Amino acid sequence: MIKELLKQCEDVALNPKDVIGKYKEDRKVIAMAPLYGPEELVYAAGMLPVGIWGSYKVEIDLAKQYFPAFCASVIMADMELALNGTYEKYIDAVIIPGMSDTLNSFGQNWKSGVKNIPFISIVYPQNRKIECGVKFLTAELEDVKKKLEEIAGKEITEEALAEAIDLYNAHRKAMRDFSELAASHPNTVDNRGRAFVYKSAHFMDKKDHLEIVEKINEELKNLPEEEFAGKRVVTTGLILDDESTLQALEDNNLRIVGDLVAHESIQYNTDVPADGENALERIANQWRDIEGFTAAYDPKKLRGIMVGELAKERKADGVIFALLKFSDFEEYDMPICLRDIRDAGFPVVEFDVDQQDNSSEQVKTRVQSFSEML
Repeated sequence: MIKELLKQCEDVALNPKDVIGKYKEDRKVIAMAPLYGPEELVYAAGMLPVGIWGSYKVEIDLAKQYFPAFCASVIMADMELALNGTYEKYIDAVIIPGMSDTLNSFGQNWKSGVKNIPFISIVYPQNRKIECGVKFLTAELEDVKKKLEEIAGKEITEEALAEAIDLYNAHRKAMRDFSELAASHPNTVDNRGRAFVYKSAHFMDKKDHLEIVEKINEELKNLPEEEFAGKRVVTTGLILDDESTLQALEDNNLRIVGDLVAHESIQYNTDVPADGENALERIANQWRDIEGFTAAYDPKKLRGIMVGELAKERKADGVIFALLKFSDFEEYDMPICLRDIRDAGFPVVEFDVDQQDNSSEQVKTRVQSFSEML
C-alpha cells in the first residue's frame, strides 16, 4: 500500500500538466511564484493555487530578453514558460511575491511580456514582527483579495477563509508528521519518494493531497522503525528536487531525514495562528512567526542554529546546503549558516543548484567526497 501511495505522488510530481489540466475543468487556477504566498486566499475563492518552481525540461530562449544570464534558473525557467505560452493553457493569473530584487523584476517583466495572464503583486515586509509590519501585510492581502475576487467573480467570505486556513493548517501538520515518519523509516521512503511527496503538494488541491499524506503516515506508523546502513543527512536551501542530484545521494548511501528547504518543509513548519482581528491578519501573523527562512528577515540569523538542532533531533551524520545559483540572499546567509552548523558539530557540504545544469558532474563529485568523509 505504501508503495502505491508514494507512486501516486511521483506520478503527480512528474506530470503536473496532466493533473492541473483535470482540476482546470471545473475551476480556475492561480500560479504561486516562489518563494511563499497566501494560498488560503486563492483556495477560499474556489480556485486552485499551484506552485511554479521552474523546470528542468525547458530551453531558455525568450527569457533572455528580460533577464541577464546571472538570474536564478528557477525564475528564468518560469519566465520562459510564461513567454512561450505553456502557462497560458493552465493558469488564469499569477501571484508573485516581492521578496528579492529578482522577484521584483520578475513581476514587472511578467506584466510587460505576458499579456494574457494577469499579474498580482504582494509585498512581504521585512520588518515583519512589529505591529506596523503586520498591518502593512494585512493591507497587501486585502488588495490581493480584491483582485482574486474579480477573477473568481465572487466574494471571498470570512467563513471561506477560516475554512481554508483550517484545511491548510491540517495539511501542514500532516506534512510535518510525514517528515518525522520518513526520517524513522529511511529504507521505505528514499530520497526520491520523499521529494515527490513534497513536490506533488504544489500541484494538487490540498484536500486531495492531505488524504494521500494521511494514508502514507498511517502506513508508516504501522511499520517498525528502520535502521539505515548508510549516512543520514539534513538539507537546507531554496530547492532540491533535481532527480540526478537525488540519485547521486542514493548512489552514495546518503538519506535525507529532514530539511529546511523553501520548496519543502519551510512551506509547512509554521501554521497560520489563531490570533488576529480577522482571517487576513491571521495570515499576516504567519509571516511574523516564520523562522529559518532566508527570505524572512532575521537579524538573529537563526537558520544555521535551527538546522543544527534539526540534525541532532533526526540523528543526522551531516548537512547539505543546496545553494540556488545566483540567489543573493542565500549567498549572504550561507557563511553564517555554515559556521553555525559546524559549531553544532556537523560536517557540511555546499554545492550549487542550477536547473539548466541538472547533470552537473561537480555536484556528483562533491556528494561522493562528502559521503566518503562522513
